[in-house]
Amino acid sequence: MTLWTKPRPLSRTRSRLLLLAAAWTAGRALMLLLLARDGTAPLGVGGVGREVHELYARWYGVLAQGTFPPGDRLWQYPPGAGPLLLSPGLLPGLTYFQAFVALTLATDALVTAALVRAGRRTGGSLTGAALWTAALPLLLHLPLARYDVQVTAFAVLSLLAVARSTRVCGAFAALGALVKVWPALALIGLPRGRTTRRAWTSAAVTAGALLLVLAALFREPFGFLRQQGGRGVQIESLGGTALSLARHAGWPGRVRYRYGAMEFTGPHVGTVAAVSLALTAAAFGVLLLWRLRARRWTPATPYDAAFAAVLLFTVTSRVISPQYLVWLLGLAAVCLTSRHTTQRPVAALVVAAAALSSLAYPVLYADVMACTWTGSLLMLARNALLVAAAALSLHRLWTSTTRSARPGAGHPAPGRRRETASTA
Repeated sequence: MTLWTKPRPLSRTRSRLLLLAAAWTAGRALMLLLLARDGTAPLGVGGVGREVHELYARWYGVLAQGTFPPGDRLWQYPPGAGPLLLSPGLLPGLTYFQAFVALTLATDALVTAALVRAGRRTGGSLTGAALWTAALPLLLHLPLARYDVQVTAFAVLSLLAVARSTRVCGAFAALGALVKVWPALALIGLPRGRTTRRAWTSAAVTAGALLLVLAALFREPFGFLRQQGGRGVQIESLGGTALSLARHAGWPGRVRYRYGAMEFTGPHVGTVAAVSLALTAAAFGVLLLWRLRARRWTPATPYDAAFAAVLLFTVTSRVISPQYLVWLLGLAAVCLTSRHTTQRPVAALVVAAAALSSLAYPVLYADVMACTWTGSLLMLARNALLVAAAALSLHRLWTSTTRSARPGAGHPAPGRRRETASTA
């Protein structure tokens, strides 16, 4: 009788999951270490955690009194951000900062688990979970000190729910949109007809119900609208890159701290801001045209469309803060959970842009603010990658959905498994 048997080799999937878990743990430990060393060499200007220590904690005190920050020029967020900023109070025994970071890590783990689950479905891939796990630390410790991981989670969960429940998809998109508007774009790529109607109806009902609750519990829920109009051209934006390069050609503008960000002031800044808004409107028009022209949907089309939409609105923004890359990494990861996605090369461009973003902030932010050649060229390279990603994403989405399908070449659309992939 044999007393010892050779252990069975781990399955390939189990080995990959263990590797993912180890990589996630190591990457987040490194991010926590960097956060603890915020402001020390070689992390640049530092102060990444100051927004949580000072600004979020101050808003927490105001929100706990039952009102949104009245007259605060820095409060520029929809009312759904209020409960999110109050959530660290659910963890007693921790400081606000500690609780905020703990909840951000928990949300990060939730996103990773959702991506893993999606990747293990039939026709799925674990590449999406791997991208999120490996690429988020490229932004150093910034994701732990902003609530963009939480916002991204709403968009990720919304998109991954498409195949199972369009109502849940709409509800998550609405919750995200009430925190930061962009998660509403998760619904832009749903197949036309009943799927879209159900998702948007669910989103409208969810948003309306939550707004009524927030209006009943808090004063000044829509005060943020007064602060949005004053935003200028942030130095990280595409327009900001043009103005930074113009400084080297003799343009007399300056960089100043306004509305919670470093913005350009001086001649023609208003024109640059207006052009950015016009480009955003044009991007919206292009997306509507795509909706009208699209004829083919695959299981990945809602993912690809959301990714393309957020990329377009990102590159035309007057802001493009470094934390916007968290959104893009999350959506890229969702795309890569499906083997039908058209966005693999776009995801690679976004990962490269994330790496450059961490150099721009916080490592070399002093150069970016001073508009040195190093700072200007760094922002030019980062934003060129984002523009290329947006253009390529739209091109691949457009060509994959608007061309006539070959007989038998279509895939069933998510949420419409009994219908054909082609929609009239």
